[in-house]
Amino acid sequence: MQLIQIVEALIYAAPEPVTTSEIAKAVRRAAADSDLPEARAWESLPEAEVAHVIDDLAQSLSEGGHAIELRETSSGWRFMTRVEYGDWIRALLPEMRPEKLSPAALETLALIAYRQPITKADIEAVRGVSVDAMLQKLIDRDLVHISGRADLPGRPMLYETTSTFMEHFDIKSLDELPNATELRRVPLPSASSPRTESQETSLLPGIEP
Repeated sequence: MQLIQIVEALIYAAPEPVTTSEIAKAVRRAAADSDLPEARAWESLPEAEVAHVIDDLAQSLSEGGHAIELRETSSGWRFMTRVEYGDWIRALLPEMRPEKLSPAALETLALIAYRQPITKADIEAVRGVSVDAMLQKLIDRDLVHISGRADLPGRPMLYETTSTFMEHFDIKSLDELPNATELRRVPLPSASSPRTESQETSLLPGIEP
């Protein structure tokens, strides 16, 4: 039994993406109870060695021409089918065909992504329309969640993006959003200062459904 096989099994068996640290801890725990002679060397396995093994596993899958690849998401490592096989997979599982977000939903999502945590009132101050339906749609898609309440009169709810959002747009950090630094500083109307025509703006560069 080799360490690369153990790491592959752990990532495959994990119901959710698993981090390098979690893999290393699992190997150390199992090694302590194992009778295998090679397990003694794994009882103090460092994360750096696990990271090296993960790189080797990802390279092996890539060079072997497999339809599966090992990718790191915002919440950890997971096996994924390569994008070029998407049409074939959807033919087998038509219920998995993603529903595209409307421009209104995308704009609402972009405001949350760049300005989170943000209240519904502040989103509506920018968009100029009610966003109740859009927020619920984004929550149902697990792209947005309620993260708490603002320290404001009435204690309005705060909205933030989820790990599913990160995976959907293939980013590991919110800093990878297009023009993240600049757009976080763009002056926007808020619930306490309603927008005017001169304050119209867009937060959608590079964001696609």
